[in-house]
Amino acid sequence: MHLEIVSPEATLFTGEVDSVIVPGTTGSFQMLNNHAPILSTLKEGTVTISGKIELDHAVQNKFKKQDDNTTLFEISSGTVEMRNNKLILLAD
Repeated sequence: MHLEIVSPEATLFTGEVDSVIVPGTTGSFQMLNNHAPILSTLKEGTVTISGKIELDHAVQNKFKKQDDNTTLFEISSGTVEMRNNKLILLAD
């Protein structure tokens, strides 16, 4: 699925991933390819991105590599929309 992470300053990442786990306001949940359409608010926590991704050098300090296939991204709040295998995460 295609993931796009956008902050108030810039687009931080855009590319293909295997799955994403987000800290929803009523609990964490995972989205995989062909997930049903969803729109949700997010609370402070960690976004877990599975898949081998390449980060632009200018934003690498905003992400933490857990291993070769897992990347972590801390947010204070946000919104996520999943539709047609495209996930857009608006993060603060």
